[in-house]
Amino acid sequence: MSAVMTGYLDMIASRIKGLTDHAGPAMEAARDVIVEAVRGDHLVYMFGTGHSHMLTEEVHYRAGGPAFTVPILATTFMLHEGAIASTEAERTEGLVAPVFARYAISSDDVLFVISNSGINAAPVEAAHLGKSLGCTVIAITSIAYSTAAAKGRERIADIADITIDNGIPAGDALVDLPGSDLKAGPASTAVGAAILNAIFADVAHHLAEDASPPIYRSANMPGAQNINARLVAHYASRNRHL
Repeated sequence: MSAVMTGYLDMIASRIKGLTDHAGPAMEAARDVIVEAVRGDHLVYMFGTGHSHMLTEEVHYRAGGPAFTVPILATTFMLHEGAIASTEAERTEGLVAPVFARYAISSDDVLFVISNSGINAAPVEAAHLGKSLGCTVIAITSIAYSTAAAKGRERIADIADITIDNGIPAGDALVDLPGSDLKAGPASTAVGAAILNAIFADVAHHLAEDASPPIYRSANMPGAQNINARLVAHYASRNRHL
């Protein structure tokens, strides 16, 4: 394997490992509020724009993943029908409230707001909406990036009840390119997925102390049809994306 590939993988591995030290307490706090919510049969909503929206789908209807998560999805903030338009939309105020109105978010639920830069209008509005609804708001963001980019603007890190710093540098990319000030190899998706899966694995471990946790089984594994059908029956009326 080339030195560049090896170097990038080493940097990703190092940043994921580093979460143990600098993000551990916030991740454990997130776990605790999620466990409490799920034990009360409440939901965890997931919001992100641009590439961050992929992390909302990372924990949606996935083998080994939670059944109690609901992604908040709107084409406006996704990439497949126009990446440039999506970028403009996430920087435009007033577009999130009509999207949130499609979801029955309550004060007993939990809301993740995921934004690497942490300063664009849509995630900031989402965090405020979550707070106004009374639910616990958890941010996954880069403190370094949002600090560098804020220039007086509000950050989701300033709004959330729990902020998980992904430790990604400003600009996201990690690999220096010769003869250029550009960088390649973004990191926020890989590290963000690791954060979410670590939290929800721990949530499932705690829930298993009470009863069978609401975790999907791979469709190709024994017993999956019955397990997954039971979970879908329980959550379908509250998750428009099942």
